[in-house]
Amino acid sequence: MNMLRGLWLIFCAAGLALSGPSAAGDRVTLADALALPVASGLAGARDVPRFAWVENIAGVRNIWTADRGAPARRLTAYSADDGQQLYDLMFSDNGRHLAFVAGGDGEFPDDDRPNAGQGAETPAQQVFVVATDGGAPKRVGEGHSPAFDPKGERLAYTRKGEIWLWHAGAAPRRLAEVSGDVTALQWSPDGARLLFVDNRDDHSFVALLDIASARLTYLDPGLGYSVEPAFSPDGRQVAFIRYVDPPQGADDAAGPYWSIRIADAASGAAHVLWTAPQGIGGRYYGTRSRNLFWSSAGEIIFPWERSGWVHAYALDAKNGGTPRALTRGAFEVESFLLDAPGRNLIYASNAGDIDRRHVWRQRLDGGAPEAMTQGEGIESNPTIAGDALAVIASDARRLAHPALIARQLQPLGKIVEAQGFVTPEAVTFTAEDGVQVHGQLFLGRANGKRPAIVFVHGGPRRQMLLGFHPSGYYSNTYAMNQYLAAQGYTVLAVNYRSGTGYGQAFREARDTGRGGASEYRDVLAAGRWLAAREDVDAARIGIWGGSWGGYLTALALARDSALFAAGVDLHGVHTLLRTVPASLSPKAQEAARQLQWDSSPMAALDRWKSPVLLIHGDDDRNVPFWQSLLLARELSARRIPFQERTFPNERHSFFRHQSWLLSMEATEAFFEATLRGEAK
Repeated sequence: MNMLRGLWLIFCAAGLALSGPSAAGDRVTLADALALPVASGLAGARDVPRFAWVENIAGVRNIWTADRGAPARRLTAYSADDGQQLYDLMFSDNGRHLAFVAGGDGEFPDDDRPNAGQGAETPAQQVFVVATDGGAPKRVGEGHSPAFDPKGERLAYTRKGEIWLWHAGAAPRRLAEVSGDVTALQWSPDGARLLFVDNRDDHSFVALLDIASARLTYLDPGLGYSVEPAFSPDGRQVAFIRYVDPPQGADDAAGPYWSIRIADAASGAAHVLWTAPQGIGGRYYGTRSRNLFWSSAGEIIFPWERSGWVHAYALDAKNGGTPRALTRGAFEVESFLLDAPGRNLIYASNAGDIDRRHVWRQRLDGGAPEAMTQGEGIESNPTIAGDALAVIASDARRLAHPALIARQLQPLGKIVEAQGFVTPEAVTFTAEDGVQVHGQLFLGRANGKRPAIVFVHGGPRRQMLLGFHPSGYYSNTYAMNQYLAAQGYTVLAVNYRSGTGYGQAFREARDTGRGGASEYRDVLAAGRWLAAREDVDAARIGIWGGSWGGYLTALALARDSALFAAGVDLHGVHTLLRTVPASLSPKAQEAARQLQWDSSPMAALDRWKSPVLLIHGDDDRNVPFWQSLLLARELSARRIPFQERTFPNERHSFFRHQSWLLSMEATEAFFEATLRGEAK
C-alpha cells in the first residue's frame, strides 16, 4: 500500500516562518496531513485591537498574539506533544497582560486531572499570566477560568468550587467556597463584586460575591438552572436565564420551561421580566457561546427559537413586553455578541449558505443585516478587540486560522493550505420516512467502481461543513476523510437528524437516540445512496465515526452488515440503558427501558457479521471506557471479528497528536484490509 499518494501541501505564512514542505509537489504522509497547524481559543482585549489564540502543531500547543496591522508574536515556548491543553485565554482590558490555563481538561475543568502524556506524575492544572510585550509566563496558582478586574490589577479564578484572588507581588488568597462548581466568573463594572454560576449537577444558582465584606448573595434561587448572568452597564442589576428540562415525553406545546429574570445587585431582590410562551421555542436552547447580553440602550439580547430556528431577540430590560427579532430567516445563529458601543449585533450563521458559516452585522435599532464575510470560506467565533473584529476562518483547503475582518479577511498568523484536497460537494438525499438529509461528498481518486465510506459525526448536536471544521476534533476527521478520498475511497459525511444547522424540527426530530434511534434511518439512507452510485462498489461500503458517530457505526454494523462491510468505531456508545425518570409509572419505566435497549447496538448483536475496529481512551469522561469493554466481550462470544486500539490515560477527544495519528493510521490500514483486501 502506498501511504504517500495523493496529497500535496503548500505552506503560506503571514510574517512568520513555517517549517516543513515548502513547495507544491512535496509528497506527504497521513502524519503530515494531521500535523498541520490548527488555531482555536480566539480572544480579544476590550480596549485595544489585540488578539490571542492557541496554535496546535502536531500536538505542540502555543499561544500567539497579534495587534491589528502588526506581525504575530509567540507568547509561550512549549515544545512537546504532552497532551496538556491550553485554554481560557483572557486579556486584561488594556491588553497588557494575558491569563491562560495550562493542563487539566477544558471541558471538565474540575474533574480529576488528565495524564494523557503518561508522565510519572499527573500534571497540574495551572493559571498563568504573561505580559504581551514579552517575558516568560508567570504561574499564578492551580485553577481555571481566570478573569481580570476592570483595572487589570487583580485576577480572579476558580478551582473545585473555590474562588481565588491574585495580584502581582502577592500570594493568591481564597475568597469563597461554594457547594458546586463555579462557572461564568466575571467582575462587576466597579470591581467590587464577582458574579458567577454555582453549578450543582441537577440545578444551578446565580450568585454575587462582595469582596470587601466577603458576603455571598444568591439571586432568586429556584428549582431549575439559573445561567448566563450579565451585569447591566451600570452594574446595578443582573439579568439571567432560568430554565427547567421538560419531563420525558412532554408535548411540544407544554410549558413554560424558561424565563429571563432581573435582580438588584445590592439587595438581591428579583423579578421575572419575561417568560417564554408555550409552543415552538418553549424549551430553552442556547448557542455555543455566551447567550445573554445587556445593550447600552437597555435591552436584553438573547437566543430564541420561536420561528423554529435559533435567532437573536431583543427585550426591553425595564418593561419586558414582546421580544423583537433581530435576525430572521431559515438559518441558525451559531454565536453572537455585541460590539464595543453596544449598538450592533455581530453573529455567525449559515444564512444563505446552509453548510458553511459567515459573519453578519445587524444594527440593534433596525435596518438590513450586513454580510461581513462571504464566499466559499467558513468564518466562526467572531471576537472583538477594541474597534477590531476577528474570526476563526477556514475553507476546503485551509485549516482554522485567525483572521481580521476588514475589506477582506486578513490573516493574523499562519495560514496552511493543503493542495491536492478535493473540494467536497454538498449533496442531499432522502431517508425512508421522507426526511431530507444533507451531506458532504468527497469523491475518491480512482477509476471505475471504488470502495466507499460513510462518515458519521458525534454529538449528536453537530454539523459537518464544506471545509475544515473550526473544532480540532472535526478538523482531524475532515483531514482523514480527505486522505481516504486521496487513497481512492469515496466518502460521504452525513448530517443526520438530531444535529444542528437545519432548524429545531430537524434537531428535535421524533424518536431519536434512546427514543427509537430514528437518526439511523439517515445513516442507512447514506449507505444506500452510495450503493446506488455507478462509481461505487456496493459490496465494499464501510462506515466510521466517533462518540455518537461511534454509536451509529456500531448500530449500522449490527443491523445492516449486508450493506456495511466494515466499520471503525471510535469511543462509541453501545448500550443506551440508563436510569429512567422517577416521574414515569412502573409500567412506563419498563417500556422506556425496553425502548432504550431496542435502540442500542447490543440489541442487534445476533445480526452483526461485519468486522470492526474499536478505538477508545480509558480515561474518557464523555463515553465511559466500559462501553467498548462491554462490546468487545459480546463480539468475542459471537466470534465476530474485531480489532482494537486502546490509549491509556487518554480522554474523549484525544489530547495527544500521537493518539490521533495512531488511530487514523489504524483506521486507514483496517479499511485497506477489509474493503480492498490489500495487506498493510
